[in-house]
Amino acid sequence: MYREQTKVISIGNVKIGGDYPVAIQSMTNTKTEDVEATVSQILALEAAGCEIIRCAVPTMEAAEAFREIKKRIHIPLVADIHFDYRLAIAAIENGADKIRINPGNIGSEEKVRAVVDKAKEYGIPIRVGVNSGSLEKHLLEKYGGVTAEGIVESALDKVRMIEEMGYDNLVVSIKSSDVMMCVKAHELIAKQCRYPLHVGITESGTVYSGNVKSSVGLGIILYEGIGNTIRVSLTGDPTEEIRTAKLILKTLGLRKGGIEVVSCPTCGRTKIDLIGLANQVEKMVADIPLDIKVAVMGCAVNGPGEAKEADIGIAGGIGEGLLIKKGEIVRKVKEDELLETLRQELLNWKA
Repeated sequence: MYREQTKVISIGNVKIGGDYPVAIQSMTNTKTEDVEATVSQILALEAAGCEIIRCAVPTMEAAEAFREIKKRIHIPLVADIHFDYRLAIAAIENGADKIRINPGNIGSEEKVRAVVDKAKEYGIPIRVGVNSGSLEKHLLEKYGGVTAEGIVESALDKVRMIEEMGYDNLVVSIKSSDVMMCVKAHELIAKQCRYPLHVGITESGTVYSGNVKSSVGLGIILYEGIGNTIRVSLTGDPTEEIRTAKLILKTLGLRKGGIEVVSCPTCGRTKIDLIGLANQVEKMVADIPLDIKVAVMGCAVNGPGEAKEADIGIAGGIGEGLLIKKGEIVRKVKEDELLETLRQELLNWKA
């Protein structure tokens, strides 16, 4: 099932599956019981472009905190549940827009059924999540360890269990920290599953290594037409997850809007602090609502030529630089005025 063929599911006011765009998701790293801290982080994530937010629910206090958190945010709120089915029920009763469970660690079939019945009562979707680290013993033995085939079989077993309980308001996620295993697993499950898929590379690492692994894995999976929501899992500030997710989607042509900054890698001809300037430009344009390409080049030798694919750009020289539009030099500008000149051009941009 490629993404356009998957079942449409509503998570709060966000629809996924079918022709709906791939949604960006993240997860808070605050203590959910701390309502102020959790709300503050969610609002920051909203501002960064997060469209669905998940919070851990390890205690009954956390489940009860959902009621107040939901009042103060503007995006769907998802409860992440492990081990205790009562926490899932409480989270639903306190306003969760979706719950994430691994039926394999919830316990008996009766406990899973209690969760399913409560989700059915409130009409909210269940995300059936299976990670490579949670494979059942019989599947490890069957496949000789953790494999893509084992991950898929485990997930589909859980899906069938819930379907047999009379519920099909489902989202499925299968994750592994092994990038190519994760890719293979998604290729396999897409052929067998009609439900929307939430895609991510689990435990991918720090901002540096996690960005690389997530970009490679998510890039391949999304390019193959698979995936309806994504999360870039990073050990760090979750707003970094949103920045990366947006750029992955935009790079693949799955998301439009926002200024794209391109910059040269610097060389011996560079006479200005191009690295600092490029970072300043990227930060400056983050909140400017234009769908254009901005180039930041390090020298006046190749700058105009390299920037001709961009809508507008600047190229540094010795104590001065060039303002360039569509590859044509517009005028020379003092080096310390380059950033402000570019900012004014963008603020007064006319297509």
